[in-house]
Amino acid sequence: MTYLADKGLVANGNARRVWIAAIVVAALQTAVLGYMVGERAWGLRSGVEVTLKTAPVDPRDLLRGDYVILNYDISRVPVSTLVGGPPKESLNNQVLSVRLKKQDDGYWGIVESSFATLDAKPDTVVLKSLPFDYVSYGDLADTSQATIAVTYGIERYYVPEGEGHDIEKARNDSRVAIAARVSYDGAAHIRSLLLDGKSAYEEPLY
Repeated sequence: MTYLADKGLVANGNARRVWIAAIVVAALQTAVLGYMVGERAWGLRSGVEVTLKTAPVDPRDLLRGDYVILNYDISRVPVSTLVGGPPKESLNNQVLSVRLKKQDDGYWGIVESSFATLDAKPDTVVLKSLPFDYVSYGDLADTSQATIAVTYGIERYYVPEGEGHDIEKARNDSRVAIAARVSYDGAAHIRSLLLDGKSAYEEPLY
């Protein structure tokens, strides 16, 4: 009887530990999700709004699920805009800071970039790329045409089911733009998708 009682206590103890572990995991997941939602909402509320021109995407990159693939003019950063010139050696897991300024056509374009921190300047915003591996250009003599491909975390936009292909066609016809908010830390969040200059889809804050 004592042996069976001990086995029962052990089983109850194990079940209690599993239950507590499950509660802790659920709480952590909820906290992480809450932080992500809160960070996005704060970025949309407090960030500086910029309008970005989209660029055509290779037609082989088909619609995946219910989101549209987005590419931007600022997705290719001219090496000529790099402060101090490009690094002479390849670097892993780098973040590129890109200074944007509103252009005459109403869209925001690149005026400066750096692998180091860019200080704040009037009438500009600093957008940071996602980490990427930089391949050195070595002693490239002419950097006037060279570019660095980067992403900003705003390369997909979810749309209602069945509407993605129409948006993709409009994108490749240069009729789509994105209104994004850039937060103080350089992160970008899509605020709305513009079709022919008018808002077609708005992102809720939550």
